[in-house]
Amino acid sequence: MLRFERLDDRNILVITAEGPLQQADFEIFTEQIDRNGTTQSRPARLMIKADLISRMDSFEAFVAHLKFVSEHHRQIERIAVLTDSEILKIVSHTAGLLVHPKIKQFDVGETDGAFDWLEAGR
Repeated sequence: MLRFERLDDRNILVITAEGPLQQADFEIFTEQIDRNGTTQSRPARLMIKADLISRMDSFEAFVAHLKFVSEHHRQIERIAVLTDSEILKIVSHTAGLLVHPKIKQFDVGETDGAFDWLEAGR
């Protein structure tokens, strides 16, 4: 499940992954990004808080994730990933080589540093 917190004054969408991710989570994520794109003149910034249990619950969820990335990565300027999972650290680094947004990984306790980095690109 994904939880969303919009910080419109900072143009940041905070996403917290809790447990297995479902196809419907990415449909809601799409709505959040599309809504942000119509209310802001600059690309969105994302803060993603995730741990190892934030996995896909089905192949359909994985496909929905890939579709979301394919259709929306150019609308996103920066992504700060907060995780202590070594696997997710590797995944976020690899993703940064393949998609448009700048992606930087932070340890879970580095929320202030992640916000600073997200806002530095203004």
